[in-house]
Amino acid sequence: MKKSVTIIILLVIVIAFGGSLYYLYQKNAEDPIVYETEQATKQTIVKKAVATGSILPLEEVLIKPNISGVIEEVFVEGGDFVKSGDLLARIKVVPNLNALNDARNSIDEARIALEDQKRNLDRQKGLFDKGVVSKVDLETAQVSFDQSQQAYRAANKRYDIVKTGTTRGFGNSANTMIRATVSGMVLDVPVEVGNQVIESNNFNEGTTIAAIADVDKMIFEGKVDESEVGKITEDLPLEITVGAIENKVFDAVLDYIAPKGEEENGAIQFEIKGTLKKQDSVFIRAGLSANASIILGRADSVLAVKEALVQFDDKTKKPFVEIEKGEQDFERKDVELGISDGIFVEIKSGITAEDKIKVWNEVKPDQFAN
Repeated sequence: MKKSVTIIILLVIVIAFGGSLYYLYQKNAEDPIVYETEQATKQTIVKKAVATGSILPLEEVLIKPNISGVIEEVFVEGGDFVKSGDLLARIKVVPNLNALNDARNSIDEARIALEDQKRNLDRQKGLFDKGVVSKVDLETAQVSFDQSQQAYRAANKRYDIVKTGTTRGFGNSANTMIRATVSGMVLDVPVEVGNQVIESNNFNEGTTIAAIADVDKMIFEGKVDESEVGKITEDLPLEITVGAIENKVFDAVLDYIAPKGEEENGAIQFEIKGTLKKQDSVFIRAGLSANASIILGRADSVLAVKEALVQFDDKTKKPFVEIEKGEQDFERKDVELGISDGIFVEIKSGITAEDKIKVWNEVKPDQFAN
């Protein structure tokens, strides 16, 4: 019995010893962990916030008629340059029957009054010749007659205006002639010959005959997310890229940030506007979609590393990197960071361009062989 127990104990010891030797062999046979290194480089780092939007004129004027009717003729088209006062279109008035009837009745009433004052004036002249009435009475009758004549002429003009939109003596003031109120480029003419238009008044904004703007004064109008709006301020520089114009960046200045955001697709968006600097060599069409890079910070030719190489202390939260001091032997170096563009981060102090920084990706030796 004792002999069997002894044999079992010896077997256990032999198996345990053999297992330990096998474990140590396998451990020594594993490939060592190899870390690659990188060095800091000189970079120009630009910290940006991006906004999407479009290019629009700084001021766009909508030309509207002050009389209703039908477009009889259009003299301009989109892309034409016009000066203030240039003729844009002519309207043919389609009179309102009630207004036309009232104007005609006014003529009849004015004619009746005029005929009455004519008879009174003739009567006063006869009495004055006989010495029955004074000269003052004659002059009063003359004034009343003149006023009746004026009222009759005004009633006729009012009838002409209701019927045709103009009358003799108005010249360029005729409201059937639609003229430009500002100088600039015609961006759009949304009406055609035969279209009916409505006058602009207190109750209706009226039909737009043409849109005119100064295309030398363009702005970027877009929106930024609420996560970015706290980082931006007015007067920051913008870099505008237009999808339809390749390999061209337009400079602008941020001059408006909306004080109130609007919800779009579950996110709060804030409107921004930036004035583009005049471009003599490139014509930018109104309405083109564009992206604006808002320059939050810039550092030219500074020492920088990839953000992925920077670590942060669990307790102090301070940044550091690991520097190679020997073959696969690294030591910690605290660093001071500057601005970042999301890929590279500025290194203000802590390391030099010659230091080799540990990359935290394990690389096996056979990878080097490939």
